Amino acid sequence: MAADEANATAARATPIAPLPDHRDVNMPWWQELWRRHAHITTPLRARGLPCDIEFGLSAYIVRVSLPDDNYLIISPPQEPSSERPPGDPEGWIATREHPDDQTLFEVLYDSAPSDAPGARRRPEARHGGSAQSLIEAIDHRLAQLGLLPHPVLAHESPHVHPPQLTPPSQDVPGTPDRRPAYVYGDALRELTDRLNGAESHADAAALLHQILEPTDGLLAQLGEFFEAAGEKAKEAKEDDGFDLSYDLADAAAEIRSLGEVLHVAEDRMRAFTSLAPAPRLPSTPARAPSLPPRAPRSAPPRHTR
Repeated sequence: MAADEANATAARATPIAPLPDHRDVNMPWWQELWRRHAHITTPLRARGLPCDIEFGLSAYIVRVSLPDDNYLIISPPQEPSSERPPGDPEGWIATREHPDDQTLFEVLYDSAPSDAPGARRRPEARHGGSAQSLIEAIDHRLAQLGLLPHPVLAHESPHVHPPQLTPPSQDVPGTPDRRPAYVYGDALRELTDRLNGAESHADAAALLHQILEPTDGLLAQLGEFFEAAGEKAKEAKEDDGFDLSYDLADAAAEIRSLGEVLHVAEDRMRAFTSLAPAPRLPSTPARAPSLPPRAPRSAPPRHTR
């Protein structure tokens, strides 16, 4: 138990890999590409793996530096090129390569679709553009090779437990099978209740981890959900289905961008633990002061089709 807690503490203290060090980092076009690939780069950087965005044969790729001087190339289909927007391809291809020795070449993952007759489909092809499946495959292979500098460990505060998504069997209003109609909303509401009743900032940070963990957290899974919903809309084979799929893809990109922006929120919350506890508020909350209206948020750019 003590060893597990020590490992979890070390994992939380491990800094994320730094941003690339070149002039393009300050360019708006590169920053937009980085934002669109945050669901790939953030979990890898959390494992201590430096990432960069480069242009491949026909599309932008993620280049990942490995501790043994090899590197990973994570790309959408290049030949033929993908018509999907950057960061949201129909499939991912991940290879391990060496800058000088071409014999050290390995395909770690390939979920790109193939229309070639008789072409053998890899098992991961069913995952399409899922980032989670891609990261899991990279995790597994690099762990085998001993090339994960900082494996990400699942951890939580001893006072916090993940909410149960399957509600108990009881008489409650809802669907005909007697389950609540909004079981996932109820699960998140329970998480919010736990946050309101958290005994310390460390407990609050552990709850933030449930939301912001870059691979299995709620935001990451919500991005996957909207991405899957977009694919389902395309199955209608109608113009409005494609329009809806682009709207849902925009939503997935916004959610992933939010996760990138908030990736240090857990550590910032935990840093408050050493501070004196805030005074307990009275049971009847006072009326909140009126706030000036926020400036309207500009709509995300629509993908050209």
